Amino acid sequence: MRASDLIRFKQSGRTITMLTAWDALSASVVEEAGADIVLVGDSLAMVSLGHATTLPVTLEQMLLHTQAVCRGLSKPPSEQPLVITDLPFLSYQCGLDRAVAAAGHLLKHSCAGGVKLEGAEPEVVQVIERLVRMGIPVMGHLGLTPQSVHQLGYRRQAKDPVSQERLRLQASELEKAGCFAMVLEHVPEALAGHLRRDLAIPVIGIGAGQNCDGQVSVTADLLGLTPRQPPFSPARLEGRTLGIEALRCWLEEQRQPGADPTTAQPPPGSDC
Repeated sequence: MRASDLIRFKQSGRTITMLTAWDALSASVVEEAGADIVLVGDSLAMVSLGHATTLPVTLEQMLLHTQAVCRGLSKPPSEQPLVITDLPFLSYQCGLDRAVAAAGHLLKHSCAGGVKLEGAEPEVVQVIERLVRMGIPVMGHLGLTPQSVHQLGYRRQAKDPVSQERLRLQASELEKAGCFAMVLEHVPEALAGHLRRDLAIPVIGIGAGQNCDGQVSVTADLLGLTPRQPPFSPARLEGRTLGIEALRCWLEEQRQPGADPTTAQPPPGSDC
């Protein structure tokens, strides 16, 4: 899968699917499930590293996890999903040269086929243009941008006509700068629909309704592994509860006299 394939998917009306992964195990699961894109999102700061926001994750940590995700993919390269990795906070906001070096470092030392970055401020647009000229595919990200949590919070964005028009202009700027696709997070569905129709590049929504070219979700949220769910991504499985219960049962079994650690069956009389 290549970044250019996504524009072809949009043109043919095929829905684009994207899921996050943060290590080899999660990547294997996402690949087997059939996602078009595996996003090594900086959400791994919370999912995997225990931080309260995405801000603390470093470039080297993003590389480490991207490499692990790449090792978790087992299909032939031509059949693997497209791997996109997030540029972390302050890796692209401090000058063009530093941004190119950061993005190139991630792609040079992993199998990632592109990077994602947030926002459409003039400085960010300049970064995108430079990266694209250097041959680095870029996915944009508008709406709720988690790296701006201290300014925007986690609230729904673009709720009034003025901010909606601003976002439409930003989306057009990202397309002109050379983004091959963009994530649109936690904005009204009608606005997402306008952007999908206005733009030639795919609009991949999360909390932006169904009127998008594709959808992305944090895998840990869908599997119910996180203690708290975002309002726009309900769990499809009570994974945390099921996992805790399975482990609790195993621990109880091992505490029984004469327990066999190789058996998959609980002892007689067990609630497990």
